[in-house]
Amino acid sequence: MSGFDVAAARAQRQEALGRSWTFTLDGDVFELPTELTRSTARKLRDLDDNDVDGLLELLLGERQFHRFNRHEVTMQDIAAILEAYGKESGLGLGEG
Repeated sequence: MSGFDVAAARAQRQEALGRSWTFTLDGDVFELPTELTRSTARKLRDLDDNDVDGLLELLLGERQFHRFNRHEVTMQDIAAILEAYGKESGLGLGEG
């Protein structure tokens, strides 16, 4: 009898979702991960609930976050990005 194969399940999820989720802002394309490591989840948990920049920098990474900061973005824009990201990736960030 064979047990649950984590690698096979991960491969199936990644095939269905891809390794990253993308969004476009003023013609600039950004990628967010479709799966989070335990260490990233721990860092997310440790962020203050109101630390929007910390959340974005953690998800985007330093280079993309720097590029993202060049754009004039409203809190409503960020909420819309996180809502779409949560729905499509199943991560549920930005819900509260």
